[in-house]
Amino acid sequence: MLVNTKAKVGVFSIALGAYLPQFPSLVPEFNKQFEDFKASIPDTVEIIDGGVVTTKEQSQAAGDLFRAADVDLVFMQLLTYATSYNMLPAVKDLDVPVVLVNLQKLKALDYDTAGTAEWLGEAYACGAVGEMVADLNRYGKRSAVITGVVEGGDAAVAKEIDQWCRAAQCRRRFRETNLAQIGRPYPGMMDLYIDESNLYRRMHVYTKQFDWEKIWTIADDITDEVVIKAKAEDILDTFEIVGGVDEEKLHEMAKYVVAFEQWVKDEKLGFVASHYDGYAKGQAGVVDSLLIPAFSMLIKQGTACAVEGDIKVAMAMSILKTIAGSGQLSEMYTIDFNDGVTLIGHSGSGDADFSQAKKPTMKIVDVFHGKTGGGYLTQFYPPEGDITYLAITQDGEGHFKFVCAEGVNVPGKILQNGDTMMRTEFAISPAEFVTKWSEAGPTHHFAAAIGRHIDVVEKVAKIFDVPVEIITR
Repeated sequence: MLVNTKAKVGVFSIALGAYLPQFPSLVPEFNKQFEDFKASIPDTVEIIDGGVVTTKEQSQAAGDLFRAADVDLVFMQLLTYATSYNMLPAVKDLDVPVVLVNLQKLKALDYDTAGTAEWLGEAYACGAVGEMVADLNRYGKRSAVITGVVEGGDAAVAKEIDQWCRAAQCRRRFRETNLAQIGRPYPGMMDLYIDESNLYRRMHVYTKQFDWEKIWTIADDITDEVVIKAKAEDILDTFEIVGGVDEEKLHEMAKYVVAFEQWVKDEKLGFVASHYDGYAKGQAGVVDSLLIPAFSMLIKQGTACAVEGDIKVAMAMSILKTIAGSGQLSEMYTIDFNDGVTLIGHSGSGDADFSQAKKPTMKIVDVFHGKTGGGYLTQFYPPEGDITYLAITQDGEGHFKFVCAEGVNVPGKILQNGDTMMRTEFAISPAEFVTKWSEAGPTHHFAAAIGRHIDVVEKVAKIFDVPVEIITR
């Protein structure tokens, strides 16, 4: 990614201190289990190690550590029975979910030989977790439970831990990167309008405002021909140029892509929402014609770029790109009642990682539909199979909500206007889907990703403490 972020995950284990002098073998046993658990966490996150906690004071020290690190998530491993004072001081001042990892070391005890120490140390995975959730609920804390077994491996547990780590990465990316707003939303699309202070308050995203006059001059200082040539090759590797390559225009495009990439790094941008509503002439026309491929190159490298100034869809694109590897801007196009599919897509910038059926194409058009000017239009080709759609919307009090659906892309004809498009079947009829999706109150645009990802989206929603409305899965 152009701007790298790494989630911070607080990790600690709890056990009851009263057991340790009674059964000295538990100390090395618990230390080993904790080390093994930390080793099972993906290296895509940074572990903030709270240690093995057996007293209230140790729990408080772990909490101080987690707060200082501004953790995005907490994993708490239940080693054996423990009381709430082992847990609450570590998490009571945090505003992130606590995932109770309730793993039993052995599949079953040897009933003929196991004693109390073996029971407490190797096969106690049910007695404390319920009361822990009860206390977290009383403290207003978000929580989840993972139950499984260590012996023989547990693929379901590994999957859950990986999903939580990917979800936590979204929070870190929102907190550590900025959103660039260039211009303003498309005039009259009031569902796109947003209060940037409320955005920072509720979703942790800070907005930087940029004028188009600055963007028009963004490539003035780009003169390194070696770098420009390498970027031109990168563009050719990414896109098939319809109608052949104009070397002069390719050079100009590469120059602007280099400039935009440096801008993203300098400003630490994870999101860009832009719209130009002027007369695309002179230098403005040059830049306007290049924005679609330039922003597509940024999306490929992890910076979500949204058209028509839609900040909320930029966030949705970033979430899906982070958790699923692809994040394509989309909107409703038309219903094919004969085939029972909804056609969904968009013109403009897109994600090359979304175009798995065919290499994305680029061509020049005289007019962008609904916008001023013309220029380079890109088209992306998603594969047949599972797909996830995510919209982010707001209510009248400024609270955010996720709207999500899973479906299946099926083969068939699409419109021949050069736009990226999917033919999606849902578990319900197209008419019912469009009705339910619309009644959820999404904004005009939404994001798409290859695969089924609602399980992870729900975790992202819990981390951000926003509701999620699932239309189909």
